[in-house]
Amino acid sequence: MRTDLHPRPTSPLTAVRNLGILAHVDAGKTTVTERILYLTGSTHKRGEVHDGTTVTDFDSQERDRGITIFAAAVSCDWAGHRVNLIDTPGHVDFSDEVERSLRVLDGAIAVFDAVAGVEPQSESVWRQADRHGVPRIAFVNKLDRAGADLDAAVASIRERLHTVPLVVQLPIGAEDGFTGVVDLLRMRSLVWADGRDTFEEGEVSDGLREEAQRRRRLLEEAVAELHPAALEEFCTHSTISAPTLAAALRDLTRTGEAVVVLCGSAYRNRGVEPLLDAAVAYLPSPLDVPAVRGTTAGTDDGGVQERAADPAAPLAALVFKVNSTATGRLTYLRVYSGTMRKGDTVMDAGARRTERIARILRVQADRHAEVEQALAGDIVAVVGPKAARAGATLCAPSAPLVLEPPTAADPVVSVAVEARRSADTERLMSALARLVEEDPSLAVRTDRETGQTVLSGMGELHLEVAVEKIRRALGLDVNVGRPQVAYRETVARGVSGLVYRHVKQDGGAGQFAHVVLDTEPLGAAGDGDGRPEFEFRSTVVGGRVPQEYVRAVEAGCRDALAEGPLGGHPVTGVRVTLTDGATHAKDSSELAFRTAGRLALRAALRAGAMQLLEPVVEVTATVPEDAVGGVLGDLAARRGRVTGSTARAGTAVVTATVPLAELFGYATRLRSRTQGRGTFTARPTGYAPAPAPAPAR
Repeated sequence: MRTDLHPRPTSPLTAVRNLGILAHVDAGKTTVTERILYLTGSTHKRGEVHDGTTVTDFDSQERDRGITIFAAAVSCDWAGHRVNLIDTPGHVDFSDEVERSLRVLDGAIAVFDAVAGVEPQSESVWRQADRHGVPRIAFVNKLDRAGADLDAAVASIRERLHTVPLVVQLPIGAEDGFTGVVDLLRMRSLVWADGRDTFEEGEVSDGLREEAQRRRRLLEEAVAELHPAALEEFCTHSTISAPTLAAALRDLTRTGEAVVVLCGSAYRNRGVEPLLDAAVAYLPSPLDVPAVRGTTAGTDDGGVQERAADPAAPLAALVFKVNSTATGRLTYLRVYSGTMRKGDTVMDAGARRTERIARILRVQADRHAEVEQALAGDIVAVVGPKAARAGATLCAPSAPLVLEPPTAADPVVSVAVEARRSADTERLMSALARLVEEDPSLAVRTDRETGQTVLSGMGELHLEVAVEKIRRALGLDVNVGRPQVAYRETVARGVSGLVYRHVKQDGGAGQFAHVVLDTEPLGAAGDGDGRPEFEFRSTVVGGRVPQEYVRAVEAGCRDALAEGPLGGHPVTGVRVTLTDGATHAKDSSELAFRTAGRLALRAALRAGAMQLLEPVVEVTATVPEDAVGGVLGDLAARRGRVTGSTARAGTAVVTATVPLAELFGYATRLRSRTQGRGTFTARPTGYAPAPAPAPAR
């Protein structure tokens, strides 16, 4: 496919391609990336996932598990083009890595398994790319496997991704006999002999000529339906020339109206060169995508401003990844406009602070080559910024601009973590802080009631990888458990006129306080963020209880809210009224009335009717339409209350309120019920009555 059908670059920016590799787990993303690096001369040996010798899966956990966990950036050159490539994870737990990568990409190669076709995570990453408006081409991989079927895979692309696939190749041979492809644009065969890294180009064989001509006709008809210039030529000449067809495919790809489909076997190095040619021919350069938009930092109006991909424009770059290595802190960024030079001082526009660029590195996964500058359109790593986080905008101090950051997903699974040795607690907290800095989809907090350090993330594997990273990097022994659910207690029915006398005589000054309390439900059972809701008032008249003692009674009541009678949980949603009281001339004091207030409220809570409360969350689950019934049944079994359901392009979005205690393990269960195609988010909404008391802590 390397012919004059694909125009050569006319300026440095037209020769840049910022691409991502997207797919489901085990579709072959990393193998495709490794073959690209090998064919472009970036590596001299083909890395293999099963051997742990890949360039992009360089982390020890990635090699141990055989999956991509962290998005890795590499750069290579092909046919006069600079290709910046990001190999993204395929597991749903690491979808936030994909999200941050897509934010800085101009195009993508979607890899599909020729046997399985469109798999669950394929749909997820495809929807993510749709949201970001990233043009794609498709590569149906593993055609050498038993059961491989290009037509079935293409049908699944059409049916499940709701796009128009335009197949530009015909396989030569099937399964283990797959040896090459027919290029339907030029009607030439490309055959890879065993043990050879390059193809031999020749005429289409007699046995395939008729089928190739039929498929070329189908391709022309499909393109003519979508592209005006191609339609005009088709109507005039009853065919479409190769140059017109290539130009139409380029336009349709970049507008997202269709997706070009190629095929091959990356493991056997068959079909990767035509894939590279198609990537540089059909996917956009930085000049082909709309100018980046941002808000003007530090101005009153916060006006929207565009920055074109021009090296001479003011600098604007977006940080999409931060990584701490043995040699220092690496900040990965995409330069959208301007030029960044070694030694420059730049502004972190969101934080309103300056950072110095000490080094600029051309990235090759875990290896780097230092360069003097990065131009608009480049994806590089820099050394120097000490505080820039993922999503930060680095810009020229004289022209501040804040670009829209990637959206971080809300964590859905949490575990409690603690250092096995108390002496390591400080090191653990430092390591957790660094983890959150590197991965914004992780969150760390300290539970105010249990005192546990809680690590939250996108799934069980996500958290397992994070904890293992701490263990391997620092050699820390870490205990991991499930965090306790923070229950509350509230007043269901109060009491009136509860009398409490606090009298204490133990030599010297005594203690005397007499209080009369009413309690009643306050209404809403909590404000949703875990803080006790409490109201205190006094109706005492005639100065029977001095004002300073009233304040002491209120303080004592607040002390009593820390532990309720049902299970020792905090009490919320109660109104206490001090209606009467009495003092002693010598023995009354603020301490006595505070003690009386605490003990009186405890007695009142025991005398009334209490209700246990549990935290509830709003769950929004996006699932295939054919799985809605099972998902609704599972939510009902978890005591969920469905509040809404809407259909959206082959999927259903179900909203429900569910007790937090019932959501442990839900991510795994949802994936199981939906064959891995379902996703959900959750946000706290407050507290609701629990069906039965929980055991005391």
